[in-house]
Amino acid sequence: MKKIVFLFAAALLSVTAVSAQTTWKVDKAHAQLKFTITHLAVSDVEGVFKDFDVSIVTNKPDFSDAKFNLVVQTASVNTLVEKRDEDLRSANFFDVDKFATMTFTSTGITKTTPNHYQLKGNLTLHGITKPVVMNLWYRGTITNPMSNAADAGFQLTGVIKRSDFNFGSKYSAPILSDEVQITANGEFGKAN
Repeated sequence: MKKIVFLFAAALLSVTAVSAQTTWKVDKAHAQLKFTITHLAVSDVEGVFKDFDVSIVTNKPDFSDAKFNLVVQTASVNTLVEKRDEDLRSANFFDVDKFATMTFTSTGITKTTPNHYQLKGNLTLHGITKPVVMNLWYRGTITNPMSNAADAGFQLTGVIKRSDFNFGSKYSAPILSDEVQITANGEFGKAN
């Protein structure tokens, strides 16, 4: 009888733990995914991706166990110069006909200071998957006065190397810097 009670209690705790899991979805109207690269070692060129989706799954209110999943439509790259954007979509860079998406899936999160984390994950770009480490700032969760729903805010920053992904290999430094700075800002609402 004790064994049955124990198994029942364990099953109940398991169901409770699963039900406590919360999924958050990005509010695309209040999110931006930006990159910056140095051209000719003297000026920075910035661009954004206009079409991307991000979800977060967590059990904890401080997001200290959060799992992030990002999918970017590479054809949505935009630097405000159409000729450059066409080149970025070509086989010289993103090769969007062959690699329509870029993805990031987190593999671990470590708190470094209050509300700041080191986010590890696998980035797939140009058909190559490599581990990357990003800095994540959890800016807090508030009750949105417009919707009366919870909104959480984040900023992600970090640097990736083009050479790690055989990306734009036709252009060596200093024509284009090997390092590309990534900055993402976003608000997230509960999906469940």
